[in-house]
This record gives sequence, C-alpha cells and structure tokens, in this order.
Amino acid sequence: MDTSPEAAGARHPRTAADASTVSAAATEELVPRRRPIQERSKRRFDTLLSASRALLVDVGFESFTCEAAAARAGVPIGTLYQFFANKYVIVCELDRQDLVAVQAELTSFGEEVPSLDWPRLLEKFIDHLAGLWLTDPSRRAVWLAVQATPTTRATAAIHERALAHQVTEVLAPLTPHAREDRRTLIAEVLVHAVYSMLNFSVQDSQDHADAVRELKRMMTAYLISTERAAGTG
Repeated sequence: MDTSPEAAGARHPRTAADASTVSAAATEELVPRRRPIQERSKRRFDTLLSASRALLVDVGFESFTCEAAAARAGVPIGTLYQFFANKYVIVCELDRQDLVAVQAELTSFGEEVPSLDWPRLLEKFIDHLAGLWLTDPSRRAVWLAVQATPTTRATAAIHERALAHQVTEVLAPLTPHAREDRRTLIAEVLVHAVYSMLNFSVQDSQDHADAVRELKRMMTAYLISTERAAGTG
C-alpha cells in the first residue's frame, strides 16, 4: 500500500467539494501525515490544532477550511499540509486530543477502584465530563464535526472504542459477575450514551443541569440492571 504524502492526499482530498471521495474510505482511520518530533515542529503542530479548534467553534464544520485555519495559526498553508491532508483529518485529530485528555482523567478515577463503588465513580466521572462540555464549547464543536461524514464517524468510533476498552478495565472489579464480552458491550453503551447526552445537554434550549441529572439516572439504572442480570445469569 502506498503511504506516501501524495497517496495520502489522493485518499483524503483537501477540499470540502471532494467529501464524497472521503466517504468512500469510511473504514479508514484518519490520522495526520506525520506527528512531529522536533520541538519547533511540535509547536507549529500544536498551534495549528489550537487555531483549528477556535475556528471550528467560530464558524462550524461546513465553513471551516484549511486555508482559514492556517491563516489563523499564522503559518503558510503548505505547513498545514505537511501535517494534515485535509480538514477531515484535522477534526479527527482534535477528537483524538479530547480522547487522550478524558483517558488521563479516567486513569486517575480508576486508581480509586475498588475503594470507590461504581455509582459514586460514575457520578464523579459524569460530573467531570459535564464540566468540560459546559465550559469548553469546542467539545461539542469537535463532536459534531466528527459526525459529519462516514469517514470521520468511523474514526470517532475508533476513538470511542479505545475509551470503552479503558472503561471495561475499570468496570472489571466493579462488575465481577459479568462476562468479558458483556462488560465490553456495557462499556461501549456507556461511552456512546454519555457522549450523546452531553452533546444534548449543551444545546441552546436545554437546561444543562437537568440533562446531566437525567443522564446519571439513566446510566445508574442501566448499570444496576446489567449487574443484576449478570448475577442471575
């Protein structure tokens, strides 16, 4: 398989007009052409992502362009294309950034297991995520952006599964009676439902606190139900 930058550009076109070509590769994870190692390149990479995140919040995914992102970052468009083939790759990398941050927090919460029972663990973790969604509008902007095309959705699903795998490990001592495959499914449902509800909670007409309370009730009831099913199965 040709992995050259030219081939990557062919698989991931640079303009929104070519979105149909992007969707044809819906099972392919979108990743940067390269992640820099040298400090100077790292700073440019991070600056581009920060500028892209701010631009996404301001204009939305449809109006987002690589040219505008490069201009906001103060770098030539050629520099952006050294790292990212198109805007689809950029939003997927932003989604990966958010994933890594959540994984780090989940690791911290997981260290409290098994001294912390799962209802309190679930409530603490949902509160943490809800705070991020409420105070950082880019969370919703990125989440909406990666739902925009089949390929970006496929990449977002890969990220969700990575988080769900970590949730599965946290759940293990808290749900000792559940089979491993069942625990994996439970974790995937939890992650997808929580992310979807948090997006719902920050819609303009929605009361955020009420939505978060309902989310906690839903997830707690779901875990109680699955735990009982595992214990009687």
